Amino acid sequence: MWRLCLRAIAGGGKHAAAFAGHSECHEETIVKLHKIFAVAALGSLLWAGVASGQAPAPDNRPATVAPAPAAVPALSTRQIERPKLGDELFEPMVGQMGKDVIWVPTEDSLAQHLLESARVKPTDVVYDLGAGDGKIAIMAAKKFGAHAVGIEYKAEMADLARRNVKRAGVEDKVKIITGDIFVEDFSRATVVTLYLLPDLNLKLRPTLLKMMPGTRIVANSFNMGDWEPDEIITVGGEHGYRWVVPAWVAGSWDIKGIEGARKSELSLAQSYQQVGGTLTIDGKSQPILSPRLDGIRLTFRYLDHSNAQRVFDVNVLGGNMSGNVLENVPIFPVSARRM
Repeated sequence: MWRLCLRAIAGGGKHAAAFAGHSECHEETIVKLHKIFAVAALGSLLWAGVASGQAPAPDNRPATVAPAPAAVPALSTRQIERPKLGDELFEPMVGQMGKDVIWVPTEDSLAQHLLESARVKPTDVVYDLGAGDGKIAIMAAKKFGAHAVGIEYKAEMADLARRNVKRAGVEDKVKIITGDIFVEDFSRATVVTLYLLPDLNLKLRPTLLKMMPGTRIVANSFNMGDWEPDEIITVGGEHGYRWVVPAWVAGSWDIKGIEGARKSELSLAQSYQQVGGTLTIDGKSQPILSPRLDGIRLTFRYLDHSNAQRVFDVNVLGGNMSGNVLENVPIFPVSARRM
């Protein structure tokens, strides 16, 4: 659990090394949490000192002979101000605790790259899980024209997000729900965005994999375990991931339409979006070449009866496939039904 990583940070030294070896506490998680807490702690200490207006406690040790230092003007809240993250009704703090995570807003540049990687368009419905101040839902609507829903557990933060939505002028496109991401239904999403810790990503993974094939998922900083991303997004020192929910293609398929074939059967094995298998044409089997599964689209190469290389390119919809066999351009249609 990520709480082990917090213990690793608090313990330091050999404790950090010990917990870093835990299967649920990866080095990436510890490094990210170190950065988060360092920023949060520094901001809190700086603000506390500035807001109090107090000078450092006097040093009562015997003085040594040294040149008198130049006078340093006192700092005021007008000279140093922490970034304003909220409004007059609620001011969130970076690093504040929520239900399962601490709040750290995604950088604007990374948020935009994540949405661009997900190819967000006006017809999409974007769900931001753990919406915070509403930044990503607002950006999806304002810059990409999509409809968006943010789910935020903390009531004060959800209220702030709603006010931000109103200030951004996207009330017709964005809805903020005060709720639990493990309870609320987000199955109608075509794009899901999240910035959660690794154990929460893994907890969500079964639900995400049951979503409509082709749904795009983007995450800030943390991955999905052995579900490898389709893309890694890097912006400066920050990074994120993109996945596309794959269609379920494992099993045997009866193929119709392969030119010159009386009987064709496709047998596929699958691990997430990674697929492999064999194509049997009139009793002669061959491994499929360069298979690729991108959402509902399955492509691979094979050799036809004349040993010419062809491309099998179909869309998978439930227990059916339909598409074409290609030789640079479509040359004949094919279809398949799960056996």
